[in-house]
Amino acid sequence: MSKHFFFIPFTLLLILAGAPGLAASEPVDVEQYRTEAVERWENEIEKLEARDKAENHPDDSILFIGSSSIRRWEDIATDMAPYHAIQRGFGGSRWSDVAVFAERLITPHKFRGLVFFVGNDIAGREGDKTPEEVAGLFAYVLEKVREHNPTAPVFYIAVTPTPSRWKAWPQIKAANTAARLVCDRSENTYFIGTESIFLDGAGEPRPELFVKDQLHQNRNGYILWTAAIKSHLDAVLDGAKR
Repeated sequence: MSKHFFFIPFTLLLILAGAPGLAASEPVDVEQYRTEAVERWENEIEKLEARDKAENHPDDSILFIGSSSIRRWEDIATDMAPYHAIQRGFGGSRWSDVAVFAERLITPHKFRGLVFFVGNDIAGREGDKTPEEVAGLFAYVLEKVREHNPTAPVFYIAVTPTPSRWKAWPQIKAANTAARLVCDRSENTYFIGTESIFLDGAGEPRPELFVKDQLHQNRNGYILWTAAIKSHLDAVLDGAKR
């Protein structure tokens, strides 16, 4: 197997084959995304790598990787306490970008758990990925995690239903469902749902939880998000105890 051309493992093919609408036979060709990802994100990744060298983190940290909701989380250290958070987000990133840079984002760190939130693959734009592509890229990144740390729990935060991308919600929700299937059928991998937080009783997005752009959550949104994340970490990791 080449370094960057990933074939979904046979066990995962069996998983995906059982899900309606998921194309299990297609390999994930990460190389097709490399040029664009490097052009857009190399400088940001180098900044994160500089932080890797400058910062010291305990071995039982929780590593957070993802897009702007991770990068913009100003209170992550206090919100996640007593867990120690390593914050490695680059805003606007997609699963294809995380896949391209997976080794550079993951391997510098020792961690007790890893949390992903990547929210830009489906946004109601031309060139959006399919739910199948999102699930395949997540599976690719999950394999990279397991190569580096075979035992740490991995948590996938569902893409948030937002007012600004509401028209794309059916596809976003389908991608969440596909990712959840990967989580459900992969060892020590967990899906964190967010619909119950960010949708009101009528099933519509709650605008009061977002900043002016109606895409990024405000402080109230982060408070609710934090509670959902920590409840899953607590359930799997028995709180901050080792």
